[in-house]
Amino acid sequence: MSHPDLTILVIDENAVRGAIIEEGLREAGHTRVTVAHEMHGIARVVETLAPDVIIIDIENPNRDMMEHLFQLTRTVSRPIAMFVDRSDTASIEAAVDAGVSAYVVDGLRKERVKPILDMAVSRFNAFSRLQRELADARSALEERKVIERAKGILMKMRGLSEEEAFALMRQTAMNEKKKLAEIAQSVVTAAGLLL
Repeated sequence: MSHPDLTILVIDENAVRGAIIEEGLREAGHTRVTVAHEMHGIARVVETLAPDVIIIDIENPNRDMMEHLFQLTRTVSRPIAMFVDRSDTASIEAAVDAGVSAYVVDGLRKERVKPILDMAVSRFNAFSRLQRELADARSALEERKVIERAKGILMKMRGLSEEEAFALMRQTAMNEKKKLAEIAQSVVTAAGLLL
């Protein structure tokens, strides 16, 4: 699973370690690699570069730096791989909560960069798909509730059977080239104004 055309941002205050990551990526066929050695103003760099993947490497992470990075990773909806030399359970949990896709402790070696990048991308994609499916399911459930309410309103106000109320809404939706849920929402809204 290779993505050679990815734009990759490497955030690393240590030039030597940054070079190791960059070399590992270039050997894996990635050409669009930018290395930032400065944490200051990194949000602007992310905004300008709009990377597909972010790799963060911190030799000796401190609380403030981690919190600053987690604020960034929460707002950026992208795969993020983070390398740290040492960590504790709280930091790992915080990283996962903040949306870090791969959190690697004491594993910065050139040959590990590519498989970890691939894992971060696939984990991120799987998680994004689950989030989309959940949002779709919630939306479908909401639509069903509105349709049920609209049917009830039409049955009560116009003395229709459930089938007739549904058929009326479906016909109206087709005539107006709208979704059934939109028509149902209009019925519910109108009833709210009239009652």
